[in-house]
Amino acid sequence: MFTKYKYFIAKYVKLNDIDWKLIQSKLKIKKFKKNEIIHHSGDISSATMFVNSGLARSYILDENGKDNTWSIHFNDNNATTVNLFIGDYESFINQTPSQFTIEVLEDCEVVSLDYDDVQFLYDNTKIGNKFGRLIAQEAYTYLHHSIIIRQTKPAKERFDIFMQNTPYLLDKVPQYHIATFLGITPQHLSRLKKEYDY
Repeated sequence: MFTKYKYFIAKYVKLNDIDWKLIQSKLKIKKFKKNEIIHHSGDISSATMFVNSGLARSYILDENGKDNTWSIHFNDNNATTVNLFIGDYESFINQTPSQFTIEVLEDCEVVSLDYDDVQFLYDNTKIGNKFGRLIAQEAYTYLHHSIIIRQTKPAKERFDIFMQNTPYLLDKVPQYHIATFLGITPQHLSRLKKEYDY
Protein backbone atom coordinates (compact mmCIF):
# COMPACT_ATOMS: atom_id res chain seq x y z
CA MET A 1 0.00 0.00 0.00
CA PHE A 2 2.76 2.47 0.92
CA THR A 3 5.68 0.59 -0.67
CA LYS A 4 6.21 2.97 -3.60
CA TYR A 5 6.03 5.98 -1.32
CA LYS A 6 8.54 4.52 1.11
CA TYR A 7 10.89 3.66 -1.75
CA PHE A 8 10.57 7.20 -3.08
CA ILE A 9 11.49 8.73 0.29
CA ALA A 10 14.39 6.31 0.75
CA LYS A 11 15.92 7.50 -2.53
CA TYR A 12 16.49 10.90 -0.94
CA VAL A 13 17.10 10.31 2.74
CA LYS A 14 18.23 7.51 5.03
CA LEU A 15 14.98 6.24 6.51
CA ASN A 16 15.00 4.56 9.92
CA ASP A 17 12.15 2.45 11.32
CA ILE A 18 11.09 5.05 13.90
CA ASP A 19 10.74 7.83 11.33
CA TRP A 20 8.97 5.54 8.86
CA LYS A 21 6.43 4.39 11.46
CA LEU A 22 5.66 7.99 12.34
CA ILE A 23 5.34 8.98 8.68
CA GLN A 24 3.20 5.95 7.89
CA SER A 25 0.82 6.78 10.74
CA LYS A 26 -0.04 10.03 8.94
CA LEU A 27 -0.57 8.58 5.47
CA LYS A 28 -3.94 7.86 3.86
CA ILE A 29 -4.85 5.96 0.72
CA LYS A 30 -7.38 7.70 -1.52
CA LYS A 31 -8.94 6.42 -4.72
CA PHE A 32 -10.44 8.51 -7.50
CA LYS A 33 -12.44 7.58 -10.59
CA LYS A 34 -11.77 8.56 -14.18
CA ASN A 35 -13.19 12.00 -15.08
CA GLU A 36 -13.48 13.00 -11.42
CA ILE A 37 -12.47 16.59 -10.59
CA ILE A 38 -10.46 16.31 -7.39
CA HIS A 39 -9.34 19.93 -7.05
CA HIS A 40 -10.97 23.13 -8.32
CA SER A 41 -9.41 26.46 -9.18
CA GLY A 42 -9.76 28.67 -6.12
CA ASP A 43 -9.40 25.78 -3.68
CA ILE A 44 -6.46 25.69 -1.30
CA SER A 45 -4.32 22.59 -1.80
CA SER A 46 -4.63 20.87 1.57
CA ALA A 47 -2.61 17.70 0.93
CA THR A 48 0.21 16.24 -1.09
CA MET A 49 -0.90 13.28 -3.21
CA PHE A 50 1.71 10.77 -4.34
CA VAL A 51 0.62 8.69 -7.35
CA ASN A 52 0.56 4.96 -6.68
CA SER A 53 -1.25 4.25 -9.94
CA GLY A 54 -3.29 6.02 -12.58
CA LEU A 55 -3.17 9.37 -14.34
CA ALA A 56 -4.35 12.90 -13.67
CA ARG A 57 -3.81 16.29 -15.21
CA SER A 58 -3.76 19.81 -13.85
CA TYR A 59 -5.02 22.57 -16.10
CA ILE A 60 -5.60 26.32 -16.20
CA LEU A 61 -8.51 28.14 -17.83
CA ASP A 62 -7.65 31.16 -19.97
CA GLU A 63 -9.78 34.31 -20.28
CA ASN A 64 -11.92 32.61 -22.94
CA GLY A 65 -12.63 29.57 -20.79
CA LYS A 66 -10.31 27.32 -22.80
CA ASP A 67 -8.41 24.83 -20.67
CA ASN A 68 -4.67 24.42 -21.06
CA THR A 69 -2.95 21.37 -19.61
CA TRP A 70 -0.27 22.49 -17.18
CA SER A 71 1.00 19.08 -16.14
CA ILE A 72 0.29 15.36 -16.41
CA HIS A 73 0.76 13.42 -13.17
CA PHE A 74 1.74 9.75 -13.29
CA ASN A 75 3.99 7.05 -11.90
CA ASP A 76 4.85 4.33 -14.37
CA ASN A 77 7.85 2.09 -14.93
CA ASN A 78 7.52 2.50 -18.72
CA ALA A 79 8.47 6.18 -18.61
CA THR A 80 11.96 7.63 -18.29
CA THR A 81 10.57 10.59 -16.35
CA VAL A 82 7.65 10.70 -13.95
CA ASN A 83 5.61 13.40 -12.24
CA LEU A 84 4.77 11.65 -9.01
CA PHE A 85 2.74 14.24 -7.12
CA ILE A 86 -0.75 15.52 -7.91
CA GLY A 87 -1.47 19.01 -6.68
CA ASP A 88 -0.52 22.65 -6.74
CA TYR A 89 2.68 22.84 -4.71
CA GLU A 90 2.67 26.64 -4.54
CA SER A 91 -0.86 26.60 -3.12
CA PHE A 92 0.12 23.84 -0.71
CA ILE A 93 3.22 25.45 0.78
CA ASN A 94 1.64 28.93 1.06
CA GLN A 95 -1.91 27.75 1.81
CA THR A 96 -3.30 30.13 -0.78
CA PRO A 97 -5.99 29.63 -3.45
CA SER A 98 -4.86 27.57 -6.42
CA GLN A 99 -5.13 28.52 -10.08
CA PHE A 100 -5.33 24.89 -11.17
CA THR A 101 -8.15 22.43 -11.66
CA ILE A 102 -7.17 18.77 -11.42
CA GLU A 103 -8.97 16.06 -13.37
CA VAL A 104 -8.48 12.28 -13.16
CA LEU A 105 -7.73 10.80 -16.60
CA GLU A 106 -7.45 7.19 -15.45
CA ASP A 107 -8.59 5.66 -12.16
CA CYS A 108 -6.07 6.81 -9.55
CA GLU A 109 -4.80 5.55 -6.23
CA VAL A 110 -2.78 8.08 -4.26
CA VAL A 111 -0.96 8.31 -0.95
CA SER A 112 -2.23 11.47 0.72
CA LEU A 113 -0.51 13.50 3.42
CA ASP A 114 -2.36 16.50 4.90
CA TYR A 115 -0.72 19.90 5.28
CA ASP A 116 -0.86 19.84 9.09
CA ASP A 117 0.70 16.37 9.15
CA VAL A 118 3.51 17.52 6.87
CA GLN A 119 4.27 20.33 9.31
CA PHE A 120 4.16 17.84 12.18
CA LEU A 121 6.66 15.56 10.41
CA TYR A 122 8.95 18.51 9.69
CA ASP A 123 9.02 19.24 13.41
CA ASN A 124 9.12 15.69 14.79
CA THR A 125 11.30 13.56 12.54
CA LYS A 126 15.00 13.77 11.82
CA ILE A 127 14.46 13.58 8.08
CA GLY A 128 11.39 15.83 7.77
CA ASN A 129 13.00 19.14 6.87
CA LYS A 130 15.65 17.58 4.65
CA PHE A 131 13.08 15.53 2.76
CA GLY A 132 10.79 18.54 2.37
CA ARG A 133 13.65 20.61 0.99
CA LEU A 134 14.64 17.92 -1.49
CA ILE A 135 11.05 17.48 -2.69
CA ALA A 136 10.77 21.25 -3.18
CA GLN A 137 13.99 21.18 -5.21
CA GLU A 138 12.69 18.33 -7.36
CA ALA A 139 9.34 20.10 -7.93
CA TYR A 140 11.13 23.30 -8.90
CA THR A 141 13.53 21.48 -11.24
CA TYR A 142 10.69 19.66 -13.01
CA LEU A 143 8.78 22.92 -13.45
CA HIS A 144 11.90 24.83 -14.49
CA HIS A 145 12.73 22.35 -17.27
CA SER A 146 9.11 22.16 -18.43
CA ILE A 147 8.78 25.93 -18.80
CA ILE A 148 12.12 26.30 -20.58
CA ILE A 149 11.20 23.54 -23.04
CA ARG A 150 7.78 25.07 -23.77
CA GLN A 151 9.12 28.59 -24.22
CA THR A 152 12.37 27.99 -26.11
CA LYS A 153 12.06 24.79 -28.14
CA PRO A 154 10.31 24.54 -31.50
CA ALA A 155 7.16 22.40 -31.64
CA LYS A 156 8.87 19.42 -33.25
CA GLU A 157 11.58 19.37 -30.58
CA ARG A 158 8.98 19.66 -27.81
CA PHE A 159 7.21 16.65 -29.30
CA ASP A 160 10.50 14.74 -29.68
CA ILE A 161 11.31 15.31 -25.98
CA PHE A 162 7.81 14.18 -25.02
CA MET A 163 8.24 10.99 -27.09
CA GLN A 164 11.69 10.30 -25.66
CA ASN A 165 10.52 10.67 -22.07
CA THR A 166 6.89 9.58 -22.00
CA PRO A 167 5.80 7.91 -25.27
CA TYR A 168 3.27 5.68 -23.54
CA LEU A 169 1.23 8.75 -22.54
CA LEU A 170 0.32 9.25 -26.19
CA ASP A 171 -2.00 6.24 -25.98
CA LYS A 172 -3.38 7.11 -22.53
CA VAL A 173 -4.02 10.86 -22.59
CA PRO A 174 -6.55 12.52 -24.95
CA GLN A 175 -4.76 14.19 -27.85
CA TYR A 176 -6.25 17.60 -27.10
CA HIS A 177 -4.70 17.56 -23.62
CA ILE A 178 -1.31 16.55 -24.98
CA ALA A 179 -1.50 19.32 -27.57
CA THR A 180 -2.23 22.02 -24.97
CA PHE A 181 0.48 20.56 -22.73
CA LEU A 182 2.98 20.94 -25.59
CA GLY A 183 1.62 24.37 -26.55
CA ILE A 184 0.47 23.35 -30.03
CA THR A 185 -2.85 22.76 -31.80
CA PRO A 186 -4.34 19.26 -32.07
CA GLN A 187 -3.90 19.50 -35.85
CA HIS A 188 -0.20 20.25 -35.44
CA LEU A 189 0.11 17.32 -33.04
CA SER A 190 -1.47 15.03 -35.66
CA ARG A 191 1.07 16.17 -38.26
CA LEU A 192 3.97 15.63 -35.86
CA LYS A 193 2.72 12.12 -35.04
CA LYS A 194 2.64 11.28 -38.76
CA GLU A 195 6.18 12.63 -39.21
CA TYR A 196 7.27 10.58 -36.21
CA ASP A 197 5.74 7.52 -37.89
CA TYR A 198 3.65 6.82 -34.81
